[in-house]
Amino acid sequence: MEVVNKYVSLKHHVDGYPSESDFELATTPLQPAPGSGEVIVKNLFLSVDPYQLNRMKRYSSSHTAITAASKIEPGQARVAIDACGVGKVVASGRAELEEGDVVAGLLGWEQYTVVRPGTVLMKVDAKDLPISYYASVLGEYSLHLHQIKEHKKDAQIDAMIFLTTATGPSGLTAFAGFYDVCKPKKGEKVFISAASGSVGSLVGQYAKLSGCYVVGCAGSKQKVDLLKGKLGFDDAFNYKEEADLKSALRRYFPEGIDIYFDNVGAAMLEAAVANMNSFGRVAVCGAISEYTNAGERAAPDLIDIIYKRITLRGLLSVDYLHLHEQFSAATSDHLRRGRMIALEDVSVGIESVPTAFVGLFRGDNVGKKLVRVGELEG
Repeated sequence: MEVVNKYVSLKHHVDGYPSESDFELATTPLQPAPGSGEVIVKNLFLSVDPYQLNRMKRYSSSHTAITAASKIEPGQARVAIDACGVGKVVASGRAELEEGDVVAGLLGWEQYTVVRPGTVLMKVDAKDLPISYYASVLGEYSLHLHQIKEHKKDAQIDAMIFLTTATGPSGLTAFAGFYDVCKPKKGEKVFISAASGSVGSLVGQYAKLSGCYVVGCAGSKQKVDLLKGKLGFDDAFNYKEEADLKSALRRYFPEGIDIYFDNVGAAMLEAAVANMNSFGRVAVCGAISEYTNAGERAAPDLIDIIYKRITLRGLLSVDYLHLHEQFSAATSDHLRRGRMIALEDVSVGIESVPTAFVGLFRGDNVGKKLVRVGELEG
């Protein structure tokens, strides 16, 4: 079977804010080689994530720190930018996959992806939860745990698992970051930056389910109202309206902060540390304010960190696969019972990917940014 594939590729390195002109759309025919074991997946939903910007830079220290953050070279013909996604099998060279199966895994910013042997695809139950959840809140983590158990001696499989695990991290990152890094206790006071984003919105809900007092910040009145209304945060504020972030946090946390889940870095991290209680915990999940500005870096007060015995810890979901079964069971149950809400911000069409990506750095998205590329039927 041959299909004509439209895909998004990188035109040149991006240092600073991205723009639509940094990307280009191209087309190429795709056809699995006979007997190759390749699978063609028609992509349905694709994940769009801020961390990809670091991969597009001319240089970032993250390029050599972890495989999933490796540098994307521009101008590579017929090479789409990889991304977590969910799609439908339209041609299969694998015995375990049939045409029509819905699968999740590492796909790409394209209409169709040729998935080669050694790359893991997980069948998903399209009737259980919305298909899009497997590219957002639930990601594709159960496939990684399954494959680690079955193929732990296969270096090629392990390497691909390592790569794909870090690319769709919202749900497991939120769960592991909050419960393992932050180690919450009932009644503790929790602050979350970028709280209406894909990770922050989930952390806030886990915190409320754990009996914590939760305050989030976001960049618009609409988002603040969403946090306090639909997501049930105790309070929230628009950071753009605050001239002094340290004073703002002192106002919202007169008794101090016990847990800070950081998705922003820079001045917000400094302000949070200044308001932390003794033995406070900071999960450093993202630094989106620093991705586009090399001169904007956090400089938290080390005296506070030392004398308050504050713990700051970075996290990547790849380190928490052992928690997947617990995460998946708990989160799926919360979603089914209406105790949690999955916020998804969906654009339509492969042509919309560059705008969707650029919008992440303008704060356009509410929740997990996805692009719907195709329909399940047809």
